[in-house]
Amino acid sequence: MTDTAPTATPPTSQLTLADGRVEFAPGTPAPSGPYANEDLLPVPVEKRTWTTYNFSALWVGMAHNTASWTLASGLIAVGMDWKQAVFTIALANVIVLIPMLLTGHAGPKYGIPFPVFARASFGVRGANLPAVVRALVACGWFGIQTWIGGEAIYFLAGKLIGTGWTDAAKVGGHAWTMWLSFAIFWALQVVIIHRGMETIRRFENWAAPFVLVGAFVMLWWMSGKAGGFGPLFDQPSKLGWGADFWKLFAPALMGMIGFWSTLSLNIPDFTRYGKSQKAQTRGQALGLPTTMTLFAFLSVMVTSGSQAVYGEAIWDPVQLAAKTDSTAGLLFALVTVLVATLSVNVAANLVSPAFDFSNIAPRRINFRAGALATCVLGVLILPWKLYSDPQGYIFTWLGLVGGLLGTVAGILIADYWILRRSRLDLADLYRAGGRYWYTGGWNWRAVVAFAAGGVLAVGGASFEPLADGRPIPALAGLADYGWAVGLGTSLVLYLLLMAQRNRGRTAV
Repeated sequence: MTDTAPTATPPTSQLTLADGRVEFAPGTPAPSGPYANEDLLPVPVEKRTWTTYNFSALWVGMAHNTASWTLASGLIAVGMDWKQAVFTIALANVIVLIPMLLTGHAGPKYGIPFPVFARASFGVRGANLPAVVRALVACGWFGIQTWIGGEAIYFLAGKLIGTGWTDAAKVGGHAWTMWLSFAIFWALQVVIIHRGMETIRRFENWAAPFVLVGAFVMLWWMSGKAGGFGPLFDQPSKLGWGADFWKLFAPALMGMIGFWSTLSLNIPDFTRYGKSQKAQTRGQALGLPTTMTLFAFLSVMVTSGSQAVYGEAIWDPVQLAAKTDSTAGLLFALVTVLVATLSVNVAANLVSPAFDFSNIAPRRINFRAGALATCVLGVLILPWKLYSDPQGYIFTWLGLVGGLLGTVAGILIADYWILRRSRLDLADLYRAGGRYWYTGGWNWRAVVAFAAGGVLAVGGASFEPLADGRPIPALAGLADYGWAVGLGTSLVLYLLLMAQRNRGRTAV
């Protein structure tokens, strides 16, 4: 199939409402064929019902989890004080909010998920490239978060049952009861996702405030152990505000951005249910940077307190909770960890790859089948081994993930906002031979921009402890700025390549 030129003729199969939202015109048959199924089709306007609170609650639930707690408290462990750590995380989340809102715009306007949104730039078939990359990253996170949730169940059951549970016979290096806890938490998530998006929305609504209260309780407990809030604020920075701090600041900032770089791509998977653009914009602006910063503050305060009380920074909340002498306190803390982990894993690491896998073969894989595939792959990656070195895994992994996914974000933003001015033809997103078919269903320009941005972003990065050395040592100077380098490179290169193609045409 040759490269199909976009036309300037306005689409007639879709209707734009007064509030700017778009849907298929009355009487227009829904797209069918190999590139459509019920889960990938636009959400009807009457079913786009999520409000500002729903989006805020979603982010509160996703931001308040063990991994983000560990990232924040980990900055204390590497030498920052509480002011430096909170500043780094707050700035990172303000920055990542920008692509989050830009890519999220297509959700409430057109009701489409991320893999369908990516078809406009990568091609109807080519969208599988960013979708699969993003999905595999989610599988990794799903497995690790499931292991963390299983760990919380293991400790919780051990407190109730006793040493017979915690000292059970070991299989593969872990007690068989730990494997059972892992399986229970895995199955619980499968049940929630099987019930659909509305169940997820209701779960996030009550989980969000519960987790926030739990974090404040941990802060109150630690301040009591430390003899007040004074010792929590008094822990000094080991870096100062000089060269040592700024040398660490850049990779730490990119790591914090990389933490949510996945969601900055597939946020349309959630915003497609939005009642309006105002709901998703306000909800995300209120939910992401504010709650992430607040949670970071609570995390670094509790970690600073552990340093004052125990003489070392304990950044794993499960391990810290295990030090309490109160059975009720331990149970509350571990239940909080359990709810927090369940909340983020279902929302961030199951919903999106479910749509991504469905996009590969829409006629064979629906939302639930895609979610089940994620659950299975999340086990096959052996998350217990990945989590055995959490600091190296998180910082190395986030740097690589952020760099690669930043390239995709650059292409999506350039295509949707600069080239198309947020105008899409819904019908052509689901059919061969349309304006988004390009060459055989692939836009090679997007692939080239993705490859070039990815090489510059992560080619010079250190892969330790996953592997020794740097693939391209000459690019080491760019590694600390991987997300920004990937996004900027792909955005500019994509625009240059598409400008040559679209010279004298109107992109739609």
